[in-house]
Amino acid sequence: MNIHAKLIVAALGIAALPLAQAADFEDFGRVVRVEPRVEQVRTPRQECRTDYVQVPVQQERSAGGGIVGGIAGALLGNQIGSGNGRVAATAAGAIAGAMVGDRVDNRNGQPSSVQEQAVRQCRTVEAIEQRTAGYNVTYEYRGQTYTSLMNTDPGNRVRLRVSVQPVDSASQAYSQY
Repeated sequence: MNIHAKLIVAALGIAALPLAQAADFEDFGRVVRVEPRVEQVRTPRQECRTDYVQVPVQQERSAGGGIVGGIAGALLGNQIGSGNGRVAATAAGAIAGAMVGDRVDNRNGQPSSVQEQAVRQCRTVEAIEQRTAGYNVTYEYRGQTYTSLMNTDPGNRVRLRVSVQPVDSASQAYSQY
């Protein structure tokens, strides 16, 4: 091997040295317990029902009964009265006949039928729902037990990012005191 090849191999080895001593790596821990964190959420919603009620229906008043009754009363009053009283009897008969004819035709303003009408009634109620807001996961890694809050249930094992940092001897000496 010539000197150029040896220099290239040495340079590549030196360049790859930091990669061989990576500070972070991934490993797996064994899951010991998973507990879902459940929270209650209040949600307002509409609750409606339909009731059916009876509503009286007024028919339109007609003038036919009053007209026919007035004519009949006028004819009857005209036959009963004589002289100057004939005009008064005709007028009284027309008025009385019109009133009786109107009442008979329109039944004194009483409703002639009843109609069923739907009435919708609503109210707001609060529904309480339970939702899972995450999982408290207890796992073991290298003889130590850890607990962490996670969004999903990891199953039997949990993937971990392990970070390695050297301990400075000056800080180690300082932490002993």
